[in-house]
Amino acid sequence: MIRVQQEDFDVGRELKKLTENNHSIGGVASFLGLVRDIASDENISAMTLEHYPGMTEKLLGEIEAEAHQRWELDASLIIHRYGRMEPGEQIVLVVTCSKHRKDAFESCEFLMDYLKTKAPFWKLEETPEGGKWVDARDSDDDAASRWLEK
Repeated sequence: MIRVQQEDFDVGRELKKLTENNHSIGGVASFLGLVRDIASDENISAMTLEHYPGMTEKLLGEIEAEAHQRWELDASLIIHRYGRMEPGEQIVLVVTCSKHRKDAFESCEFLMDYLKTKAPFWKLEETPEGGKWVDARDSDDDAASRWLEK
């Protein structure tokens, strides 16, 4: 399931909705991303995420489908927010559910690595010197490249 939205979400409620009445699930792995107050040694007062509606959901769906092809998953969820957010606010939630923990852990990490490198989101950080667009990081590309071998 994919949701791209401005509004915040309740992690507990999302986990319950995803897993209730599915007793074949033995492992649930999740990642929750939060807005930090510092990046590259600069103070951040807020961050604005922009995206291309339609294209974003389509690409996230393709990434999720690839995870389901690679691992035996019973359920998955990607919620990604956009708009202006302040430090401490939730940005992204990725959850994968499977019969066994290994598939849940690996697929969750795969989804986050691919979200960081392939999802069409643009990040503007508000610093004391003004707004700064964030460039892609080589470390994110390096993390995602390990999945090309599998």
